[in-house]
Amino acid sequence: MGFNCLVSPGLNHEATVSASEFREIVGDEFFPNTFDAGTTDLEGRVEDRLAERTRIAQELHDTLLQGLFSVSMQLQVAVNHLPADFAAKPRFNDLARLMTRVLEQGRLAVQGLRAPDERSGSLGEALAGVPTELGLPSAVGFRVVVEGRRRKLKASPRDEIYHIGREAIVNAYRHSRAKDIETAIEYRPGELRIAVRDNGCGIDPERLRWGRSGHWGLPGMRERAERIGARLRILSRAALGTEVELCVPGRIAFERNELRAAC
Repeated sequence: MGFNCLVSPGLNHEATVSASEFREIVGDEFFPNTFDAGTTDLEGRVEDRLAERTRIAQELHDTLLQGLFSVSMQLQVAVNHLPADFAAKPRFNDLARLMTRVLEQGRLAVQGLRAPDERSGSLGEALAGVPTELGLPSAVGFRVVVEGRRRKLKASPRDEIYHIGREAIVNAYRHSRAKDIETAIEYRPGELRIAVRDNGCGIDPERLRWGRSGHWGLPGMRERAERIGARLRILSRAALGTEVELCVPGRIAFERNELRAAC
């Protein structure tokens, strides 16, 4: 049974109409593109940023995570050598388990700094793997729908596109209390469109506009979209759900030979 059969009647309609029709139904928050630089300059900036993210991920892995792993192993060895009747042994066992969780969270954080290489799978496959990768609740219905002929993405904006979609999926899982989440990827002739929809509680208008103090999910998605010259819209209404829509112009998203093939 598909997403459209499971969601509430109100969101069922909204989740299946076009973006413009959805906006008329639920209202929208529109974040315009303010990046006017040429495509070459844009690609150079994003490539530099991706290289820096990769460098940081490598540094974190080779220093912090490796150091924590060493501490974790030594702690576990020490706990194993404690006498069974040692009063504080349960407390040390708790500390060892906590260290394991911290290591796993650190590993996921470092992994999040890297976008998947397109050679290892498509954008749809990468986004479909987000819930499993992060251990998100399996009780939520989740699916990825791909429309149009798959086209190769440029390496420079692919990182930003993936992370915007990933953040939208994670936010839907963590904050919407939705029963169903759908990610649609549309390869259109002139653009790439991604929409992450849920049938959850919606987003408070003030939080939608300004974000939540101490949290960088929404501002981060807006900044990423602006950096690559894409358009981000967040459509939401209380008790009906939320849709995050990203539209990336084809000249930015697709390899040049893919653009010619689409004409």
